[in-house]
Amino acid sequence: MAGIETSLKDAMSIDGALGAALGDYTSGMALGTAGPAETLSVAAAATTDILRAEMRALELAGQGDQTLEDILISLTGQYHLIRPLTRHPGLFLYLMLDRNRSNLAMARHHSRRIEADLEV
Repeated sequence: MAGIETSLKDAMSIDGALGAALGDYTSGMALGTAGPAETLSVAAAATTDILRAEMRALELAGQGDQTLEDILISLTGQYHLIRPLTRHPGLFLYLMLDRNRSNLAMARHHSRRIEADLEV
């Protein structure tokens, strides 16, 4: 089992990783960051709104029984991958990836492994 700091260090080993954060979408706070701290703290707070909106949309559409695996935001030079943690309700992993240097499928696979090993 890995703690927050170890898990974020592991996230930064993903090819093309620019930053990583572990956030709490009930409070909007980042529990830990690796990379540009100010950018990631703001991103964690904004991600809270995205996650809440998506979960509310699933509920309103009658799909509240579905589990949200991740959300992908594609920018011209970056991917932002948001993964709500099922083992730790209310928490999410946020990955900021260089679009030209990362493999999205591998990043998703790696994020699942980080979640499985994370102990909060």
